[in-house]
Amino acid sequence: MERTSGRAAVPSWVIFWTGKRGSASHMTEEISITQFLARSATIPVIDVRSPSEYSRGHIPGAVNIPLFDDHERKVVGTQYKKVNRETATLSALEFAGKKLASMARDGQKIAGSRKELLLHCWRGGMRSKSMAWLFETLGLTCFVLEGGYRAYRRHLREALKNPLRLNVIGGRTGSGKTELLHYLRQEGAQVVDLEGLANHKGSAFGSLGEAGQPTTEQFENDLHRQLSQLDPAGEIWIEDESRNIGRCVIPEEIYSQMLESEVLFLDIPREERARHIVTHYASYDPEQLRSCILKIERKLGGDRTRDALDFLERKDFFSAVMITLQYYDKSYLYSLEKNHGKYRMIPSDRVDPVKNAVRIHQYLQTAHDDLA
Repeated sequence: MERTSGRAAVPSWVIFWTGKRGSASHMTEEISITQFLARSATIPVIDVRSPSEYSRGHIPGAVNIPLFDDHERKVVGTQYKKVNRETATLSALEFAGKKLASMARDGQKIAGSRKELLLHCWRGGMRSKSMAWLFETLGLTCFVLEGGYRAYRRHLREALKNPLRLNVIGGRTGSGKTELLHYLRQEGAQVVDLEGLANHKGSAFGSLGEAGQPTTEQFENDLHRQLSQLDPAGEIWIEDESRNIGRCVIPEEIYSQMLESEVLFLDIPREERARHIVTHYASYDPEQLRSCILKIERKLGGDRTRDALDFLERKDFFSAVMITLQYYDKSYLYSLEKNHGKYRMIPSDRVDPVKNAVRIHQYLQTAHDDLA
């Protein structure tokens, strides 16, 4: 063992686990959640929690370099609670020791030429501070999130309470609401695409062509990031949705504001909407479409379900869609009248994002002039 100034050097293993080097040691800087998020625009974020913790929900853009995998974390936690700290520490050192070099290389690669990293664990405790020490031995500068991921989630819950100026786009199924939002975004408007964040189109057919859905927790994290990039004083366009988009649940803080806002309802004929739906869904596997129709069999009724499936088998997609729209149209209008205090019907003869954007802007301008 090396000696320095008459004292035994602290073994690397002890430094790694305890984060202690003595009075001359460098102290990793802990920063608040607001500082952390501001710096994350230019500095990479490392989440050192276990893979399952990360998959349940993480700060958008964070890269997972777990100090322990799920099994290791369970073993260490159980030993800490049921045996003693020393036994848990020895197991932790054994688990981590085999991965030090690979974790260090990963951190160095992610830090890049800037040589800075933001780190967090669940509570801003030993996992993030230990990993910070490891990366700092390579000359990297590390900042640890005070309070960890838990502090981030608390910050998120408060931020979602902020009042928003929402323009809520409504319309029956097949009205092209998502296409309209995308067009408005291209034109420079502030847009929140809830279905895009949820990887789901919001109906029994909503998962077709989409990647797997995030957890509700991750959906909230991604929504918070999207909102944080917008000007809260400006108008924000959003689509009218049910509280659940597939398995993702819209946060109550946002959903309540959607319900309180006037819905700009695109009133488009059913036949036009059916043609629009066919252009998007006819290319999917017929078995997938059949499965989706069967999901709403109880709502459609036996006769209409059989008719829809028969049309599908004959590749008469238009007729099959017209049948399913009987249910969706009735369901949407019921929800609209039950949940929203006010809505404005804006007639349109076709699904056209450009023309419908003009119609909506004309209505808003007229409403503004009436108030002036």
